[in-house]
Amino acid sequence: MNIIEVIAQELAVKPAQVQAAVTLLDEGATVPFIARYRKEVTGALDDLQLRNLEDRLRYLRELLERREVILNSIREQGKLTEELERQLTAAATKTELEDIYLPYKPKRRTKGMIAIEAGLQALADSLYGDPTLNPQTEAEKFIDAEKGVSDVKAALEGARYILMERFGEDAALAGKLRSFLGEHGELRSKVLEDKAEQAEKFRDYFDYRELLSKVPSHRALAVFRGRNEGFLTLTIGVQGHEEGQSDPCEAIVTEHTGIRDQGRAADKWLSEVARWTWKVKLALRMETDLLGSLRERSEEAAIAVFAANLKAILLAAPAGHKAILGLDPGLRTGVKVAVVDATGKYLENTTIYPHVPKNQWDESIDVLAKLCKKHGAALVSIGNGTASRETDRLAADLAKRHPELHLKKVVVNEAGASVYSASDIAREEFPELDVSIRGAISIARRLQDPLAELVKIEPKSIGVGQYQHDVSQTRLGQTLDAVVEDCVNAVGVDVNMASAALLRRVSGLTASIANNIVSYRNQHGAFADREALKAVPRLGDKCFEQCAGFLRISGGGNPLDASAVHPESYAVVRRILEQNSKTVEQIIGDSAFLRTLKPQDYISDNVGVLTVKDILTELEKPGRDPRPEFKSAELKDGVEDIKDLQGGMILEGTITNVTNFGAFVDIGVHQDGLVHISALSTKFIKDPHSVVKTGDVVKVKVLEVDPKRRRIALTMRLDDTPAPRERQDQNRPRDTSKPAPALKPAKAQPAAVGSFGSLLKDAFNKR
Repeated sequence: MNIIEVIAQELAVKPAQVQAAVTLLDEGATVPFIARYRKEVTGALDDLQLRNLEDRLRYLRELLERREVILNSIREQGKLTEELERQLTAAATKTELEDIYLPYKPKRRTKGMIAIEAGLQALADSLYGDPTLNPQTEAEKFIDAEKGVSDVKAALEGARYILMERFGEDAALAGKLRSFLGEHGELRSKVLEDKAEQAEKFRDYFDYRELLSKVPSHRALAVFRGRNEGFLTLTIGVQGHEEGQSDPCEAIVTEHTGIRDQGRAADKWLSEVARWTWKVKLALRMETDLLGSLRERSEEAAIAVFAANLKAILLAAPAGHKAILGLDPGLRTGVKVAVVDATGKYLENTTIYPHVPKNQWDESIDVLAKLCKKHGAALVSIGNGTASRETDRLAADLAKRHPELHLKKVVVNEAGASVYSASDIAREEFPELDVSIRGAISIARRLQDPLAELVKIEPKSIGVGQYQHDVSQTRLGQTLDAVVEDCVNAVGVDVNMASAALLRRVSGLTASIANNIVSYRNQHGAFADREALKAVPRLGDKCFEQCAGFLRISGGGNPLDASAVHPESYAVVRRILEQNSKTVEQIIGDSAFLRTLKPQDYISDNVGVLTVKDILTELEKPGRDPRPEFKSAELKDGVEDIKDLQGGMILEGTITNVTNFGAFVDIGVHQDGLVHISALSTKFIKDPHSVVKTGDVVKVKVLEVDPKRRRIALTMRLDDTPAPRERQDQNRPRDTSKPAPALKPAKAQPAAVGSFGSLLKDAFNKR
């Protein structure tokens, strides 16, 4: 296997591009650096292609390492033939490799091995090779009490185990069965006896079956969770095949092994061998493999959903450099208040008690007004947890009573704020403050700059995933870390303001070097230019090459230091200035002039056209922020609880989570509503992420409300008709003595809108 050629074919790029990228990765270059500053080298591979390349490179190298281990193992056994080596070399997946290795894999003594030791190999071979032989007559020749073969029955049983193990370890047969079940296999689940009432949230899977190839990731992970929690059983069946019918998998075994029931003396015995080979040796193995593949596939899809949502929330629009009043809502314990200045520096905190039981409404407004006046805060950031709507109303009253403050209030997602509050990072930042106050500071800062604040929190704690606790935590962590790295480097970092937590996500910087940068900055003051970074301990030339283009220095001596132009390309800019008799200040932002330049006029042995084009684009808008303009949802007054909702209401809300089956929207009632995939657009869509992303502000219509189960069905198709009033009567008791009807395989996009039967099926089991 040539890894470079395999990856090139998969990515539909040239092998030379892959080889160049692999070389850079092996030298320690990061994906953001390669994607941004080595376009000529890789032929302009983008960050997505490079991430896929990196993943496949890791997998294929692991495959090669495993192959070498297997080859050495078989070689040491003296069983490695040219044909076997060819098969192992041609294996394209780890599963295929292990199938081939299975007969040679060291294992404990099996019944087949014991039978071979007892001399029954010849009996098995003779009956399989010549079915006209009489099994009883042939078996009598092998009776030997000293070898443990006491009678005909024992002899035939030993011969059967020899053949069963031989067939069961046939890689080609395993491949056929896996392929057949992959196409025709059905995932089936049933509720365990006496568990129906406790397993209420899994009722859609009490008697469920769906083609393996059609099962979406969220349904697969739901049934896996149901099994893990002890409520469901999972099996793999063949579509259309029921117990008592002829088993198509058994037929595949007989066909592959050449066993035919033609009425010959040994045919019936051989048919039993084939049947037991499937039942005993292969059925459980295939079920385990297929369920494992389904879980792996579903986990990858769920991780991709989490990654897309995380990227959207990290790249959410920042409110910018403004003083902000952060409110962490609470009832009995009060609302924690913290003020940060335009740079995010903590200024002051207090606690107010506007809600029950103290109801100090007017006093609280006075306190907040004084803080806003004192610190010039014009934005109020409100966490969306308990008492958020009540606190939102308080902020609205504050703005109404004090119009001179020109206040704007925004409800932000506070997911992960409590995790940050108790973290080592928070303790280092604010050792003297209570955890609740740290939470209020985080809520203020995540409005000011979501990316800078959220990088302090473990990505998994931000809570924008789909079954994130059910997937491989190692794989999830790797993917989310890559997303954070890509987002941070796409935006760039002000090295004179950034925290160590943010700096360590910059290309080429480790946690220790990030800490060194902050320490050096605290000791020597702000960095005057990028060159000054080289004085930071352990920040060597290679590290500088990787990080310099992503670190910004505003107001320094060189305007290019505030841009994404890499220091290695400053010479190109100087050549442009010299040839056009201009200064850097004159050309920055001068689109009319910059667009008259021809990139090919400035290329050299080290700088190509792609790099020059990037430089000219950056000079038009140096240090531009790729994030959208700041915007917030206007929550409707008087709609603060799920009981306040009525079918037909049109509300504004914020997308909090996007899954494969739809999007969840915060409309300010302490329970997100679901816009099913079929209700996201008037057009057919396959992926909700193509229509909405986390953080989007959208208008929705209420279709159906279930206060008892705290479910809200919404639509973004504002012409849709809400469910009839009688169907929204949620107080009817449900008969849980009987299992729910079987769930039919779902279409990609149900036609009906507004029915919980079609819209919310298994969706609210996501967490």
